[in-house]
Amino acid sequence: MAYSSLLSVSLCVLLLFSSCYAQIEQFTARQHQQQRRGLERFQSQCQLQNLNVLHPNRKIKSEAGTTEIWDQSQEELQCAGVVVVRHKFEQRGLLLPSFNNAPQLMYIVQGRGIHGAAFPGCPETFQSTQQSQHQRPAERGQQSGDEHQKVREFREGDVIALPAGVSHWIYNNGQSQLVLVSLVDQSNYANQLDSNYRKFFLAGNPQEEVQGSQQDRESEREERREQRGNNIFSGLDERTLADAFNIDTQLAKKLQSQDDKRGIIVRAKEDFQVVRPGRQQEEEYEHEERRRESRDNGLEETFCTMRLKHNIADPKRADIYNPRAGRISTVNNYNLPILNSLRLSAEHGTLYRNGIYAPHWNINAHSIVYVTRGSGRCQIVDNNGNQVFNDRVQEGQLLVVPQNFAVVKQASSEGFEWIAFKTNENAKISPLAGRTSVTRAIPEEVLMNSFRISREEARKLKFNRQETSLLQSTKSQQEY
Repeated sequence: MAYSSLLSVSLCVLLLFSSCYAQIEQFTARQHQQQRRGLERFQSQCQLQNLNVLHPNRKIKSEAGTTEIWDQSQEELQCAGVVVVRHKFEQRGLLLPSFNNAPQLMYIVQGRGIHGAAFPGCPETFQSTQQSQHQRPAERGQQSGDEHQKVREFREGDVIALPAGVSHWIYNNGQSQLVLVSLVDQSNYANQLDSNYRKFFLAGNPQEEVQGSQQDRESEREERREQRGNNIFSGLDERTLADAFNIDTQLAKKLQSQDDKRGIIVRAKEDFQVVRPGRQQEEEYEHEERRRESRDNGLEETFCTMRLKHNIADPKRADIYNPRAGRISTVNNYNLPILNSLRLSAEHGTLYRNGIYAPHWNINAHSIVYVTRGSGRCQIVDNNGNQVFNDRVQEGQLLVVPQNFAVVKQASSEGFEWIAFKTNENAKISPLAGRTSVTRAIPEEVLMNSFRISREEARKLKFNRQETSLLQSTKSQQEY
């Protein structure tokens, strides 16, 4: 009898395990299928003969700032499947609430500010609710303060991650200009539309140029655009809006932002008084986050409390450091777990005078390099051994390094600093020179026969460099 009961329990457990495993397999298969569909859409775009330094080709002026967009039809960006945007905020500039059709990473090049992301279904955990004792009974229950989801302070060097479809806003509360560069991964599996850059605004009357639209529009559409706004509420009936929000139609019309000519970065009338911890409290929280990073595995985070930012420019966080050459820092799914779902990561590099970032290739990602300071020379080689790029790059310029293409960077006399967005949540490189290089890992006999060199030359090739991937130049360099 006992044996029969044990057998029945065992069979039930086996069936349950099989069912769960089948569901996991189906989920994994669906994910792989989505990835394959994304790859099929864009992999044919990487037939590149030459690479070019890229500049933004569209500049959109707003009341309190400017927005610059790189042309996504350029071959390099088509290959990487991304869109790059740069925002410049004046003091008290507010980027109106909006969301994208694909995940994005933002890097704070200059300045500081505050940022909010509205995750659906999450509670308003920042509250300043006060109820007056002198309120009449009919007014009891009405809020005299405010409550909203978490507001995060950011500073220069922060990387901010945002999933597709999550509404966000940005405000410059600093005393100087705020500059940020943003990468939107249009080829990501989360984008179920197409490769076109689509930004959905909740407020304002954004120009059609923000969407990457062509300038030539039919006169009928132009006339309609002048009469109505271009945000999400503009296309909804006023009475429907009034009923949905339980407001009057006059207020509903204001949601549609008719005749709003301020653009997408507007100037706040006065400094924001949003509920948030003081700067000292925020810094203490960040210090506690850094202390926990060494032991956290991401399971402690929930959807509503996910960390969205990580400072990548802090010298104390350098992953690779050579006092004579420079430093490299990375943010990936290990130190910012939300990147697991975004499937993006980033690298911040600083090269000192004439410092070299050893020749290497990106194993599993495209690298979209934006120069934040200084200048340097980059050389890139394709799979046929052709040099597809050999030129100087400088502050404000963009360079795409396709997956597996070999690349080497060398700083000029003024130094070289960059942020590289990568299209994998755990992007890896394989150095060609240095202590951790593929050359060091290959036996002498293989090198001797491959390059037709002596054993002594093979040993020089392997052991003359003891650094990892940041190298001090041993040759005199010309000024770039």
